[in-house]
Amino acid sequence: MTKYFTNNFTVLNLYKKPSLKSEIVTQIIFGDSFSIFQRKRNWLKIKIKEDGYKGFIKNKDLPNFLKPTHKINILKAKVYKYSNKKNRLREITFGSKIKVIGKKSNFLKFSEGWINKKDVKRINYKEKNPFKKITIFKNIKYKWGGKSFRGIDCSALVQIFLNFNNIFCPRDAKDQHKYFKKNVKLKDVKKNDIIFWKGHVAVALSKKKLIHAYGPKKKVIIMGINQTIRIIKKTAKLKVIGIKRL
Repeated sequence: MTKYFTNNFTVLNLYKKPSLKSEIVTQIIFGDSFSIFQRKRNWLKIKIKEDGYKGFIKNKDLPNFLKPTHKINILKAKVYKYSNKKNRLREITFGSKIKVIGKKSNFLKFSEGWINKKDVKRINYKEKNPFKKITIFKNIKYKWGGKSFRGIDCSALVQIFLNFNNIFCPRDAKDQHKYFKKNVKLKDVKKNDIIFWKGHVAVALSKKKLIHAYGPKKKVIIMGINQTIRIIKKTAKLKVIGIKRL
């Protein structure tokens, strides 16, 4: 039986190779779980439970698997030492998962402290519109491999909202493009359709607007769909390779 561990850091970098100089391929956010299948000096080669992604993390003292009961429903939730909004310890990002072990007034207790109950939803909660809150990431900086309010990339922006709504989604844009099967033509695009270029992805907010974590602008930005298609074609010589509907 596979043994899993749970990340209790706000974010944990997953590297392509066992070196801090290696590429950060993704991040594990608070509450995500993983298995270890190789130990290499100060490094662990792991597989993320949620999406099967593999890579290396620094060897850290991490708790055994904690079955989550709630998930963070805002861009960043404050964690306090006490249930009185004093002694703030840290912030954890949207989509992070916690196991509640106590309650007091408007606060919930978990392994790392107390959190306001208005900042979380139960783990089985789903939005009718999975991308309902995607604009909370507007102006968050672009970060290759990032998955949090500290920085995020284009495919993570898609993945975290689908994962939040208990919909499986691969980590990388190329795999997302293969995974989602329902194809849509550009003239028929509508809200929540996912638009793909080679190595890039965006989400339609309407028939005319999209949102994406866009490297050249160094942030998450809302742009016109046709404008984006023109710019990417001009600057990166890339055409849309597919539009998918959930």
